[in-house]
Amino acid sequence: MPITPASTADTPDLSAAGGGRTAPEGAAEPVMLELVDENGTTIGTAEKQSVHLPPGRLHRAFSVFLFDAAGRLLLQRRALGKYHSPGVWSNTCCGHPYPDESPFAAAARRTSEELGASPSLLCEAGTVRYNHPDPASGLVEQEYNHLFVGLVQAELRPDPDEVGETAFVTAGELERRREEGRFSVWFTTVLDAARPAVRELTGPAAGW
Repeated sequence: MPITPASTADTPDLSAAGGGRTAPEGAAEPVMLELVDENGTTIGTAEKQSVHLPPGRLHRAFSVFLFDAAGRLLLQRRALGKYHSPGVWSNTCCGHPYPDESPFAAAARRTSEELGASPSLLCEAGTVRYNHPDPASGLVEQEYNHLFVGLVQAELRPDPDEVGETAFVTAGELERRREEGRFSVWFTTVLDAARPAVRELTGPAAGW
């Protein structure tokens, strides 16, 4: 499993990509996502919220799992103000690349934006395709998801508009939290898909 220092150097200029930047008139431009086929090949773009309306449209996404030196997973509780799955626990970071942005660059960029800390190491951990309706919001996650695992060493400074709370947990602590509290509808799917890479990164003693 190749491990690469995280960098956002290959992030494209998003001003022309519909990346949610402010338009000259002061109105926010729509956030555009990549639509993909079942093989993950880009077939077009569509506005972010529209792709999550039932029945959902298959689009590119990413999920990040970061660990500390002790092999504990960094979880985040999504901020209450988020339009999709607010207030639930989930993996370290998840989101969508902008059109023509690589999933690796998007994962490194978004982790830094949300948590105020960049991964010290980040590596690819495969892909997973899923279709998860969210009963609470009525939205649908129809995603071709690129998985990443890595390490974080810097002090966290979460963006309160994105993150309500963070926690480092062992494998056992995670199971107890899942029994006691609500997690995102996609969490189990992406974690199970990433487990081989997680185990390779953290070692057998971590228990993942």
